[in-house]
Amino acid sequence: MTERRDSAKQVVDFTDDYPTFTADMKSEYTILVPDMLPWHFDLLIHAMRQEGYRVEVLHNEGRAVIDEGLKHVHNDTCFPALCVIGQYLDALKSGKYDVNKTAVLITQTGGGCRASNYIPLIRKALKADFPNVPVLSLNFAGLEKGNGLAPDLKFLIKLAYSIFYGDVIMSCFNQTKPYEITEGESAKARIRCVEEMKRALDHGSYKKLKQNVRYLLDTFAGVPVKREKKVKVGIVGEIYVKYSPLGNSHLEDFLLSENCEPVVPALMDFILYCVINNVNDAKFYGINRKSALLFKIAYKWIYGKQKRVIRYMKAHGRYEPMHDFEHLRRCADRVINQGVKMGEGWLIPAEMAALAETGAGNIVCAQPFGCLPNHIAGKGATRVIKELYANANIVPVDYDPSATRVNQENRIKLMLATARENLDKLAKSPSN
Repeated sequence: MTERRDSAKQVVDFTDDYPTFTADMKSEYTILVPDMLPWHFDLLIHAMRQEGYRVEVLHNEGRAVIDEGLKHVHNDTCFPALCVIGQYLDALKSGKYDVNKTAVLITQTGGGCRASNYIPLIRKALKADFPNVPVLSLNFAGLEKGNGLAPDLKFLIKLAYSIFYGDVIMSCFNQTKPYEITEGESAKARIRCVEEMKRALDHGSYKKLKQNVRYLLDTFAGVPVKREKKVKVGIVGEIYVKYSPLGNSHLEDFLLSENCEPVVPALMDFILYCVINNVNDAKFYGINRKSALLFKIAYKWIYGKQKRVIRYMKAHGRYEPMHDFEHLRRCADRVINQGVKMGEGWLIPAEMAALAETGAGNIVCAQPFGCLPNHIAGKGATRVIKELYANANIVPVDYDPSATRVNQENRIKLMLATARENLDKLAKSPSN
């Protein structure tokens, strides 16, 4: 145990040279969470607040956040780490928070990528100005024992339902917004849906999956829309830049401004990817056999719920459902082995294949610059995907501190020009 003094001259105790977060602190400390999926996180944070945590999602962004990250993270380190750390530091320096009663939280998936190495990076960045701010981990890989959240089974089930509802809301919004007759109606429907799902979580009726999914589908179906063909653009890639507006320069908003329909794969696909990889570790490499059994049970439960959601969406008939995860695995097997699991690994080519099969063969593969695993599994798999699917029109786009939004969007516009030509040819085809 060592002892240091923070800027307020308050004595702070450290274990192993960094502050720890204990259970009795959760009602007093504000826990800051970096933004990635605003509407999913709104539900996830609501579930955490029910457990007594004081949690806030950060929405600060812009060049100031990136520059703050650059001051504390080497630019050779991956772009998502830079964005997340920049958000933390920008928020802590804003004066909005009592830094003696504030902690930061990051999720970790384990494995050999930066998802296992964020904690030391964050601690090092906070050390100079905010040495008494604890860094919490939310993970299921046994990382950061003693300084992470300790969710029970009931809480984990709530988090799973929150993700399912978030996925349905995201999918329905993206399939409604480009076609709405009255500007803003889709956004209003999304807000109503999020608030209703919060009430479902409050009242324990989150278990009423069919009723709640039906509510979401009916709410978006109530938005008047124009029936017309638009270019569909799938988004795949590294988990953070795939979803985060800060990480991908508001990619979804840009696609909407280009009169396109964004098609964003479900967050639950990534959760299932992480779970099944632990099962595959035992199958392919003979490791973690005991824990693999628990992950197998978890996979069966989550996948069973996903199949139900897909079934409800198909029965409703208005919206294209999310991908069936077992189908994604079969798609991956056509391109790459499921043992390739560094970063987003085999999930990226699997999602590209599934998107091409469902009319969204125009694809942005969003990658942090220099993210070697994802460049291999993403950019490296595009040739095979194009050989398998004639309609595949893929553009890899790098995101990093020096990349300008204009250059990124110009690359995407070139892809969209081809996409619109293909859509015009399809419309003029005799079969149509």
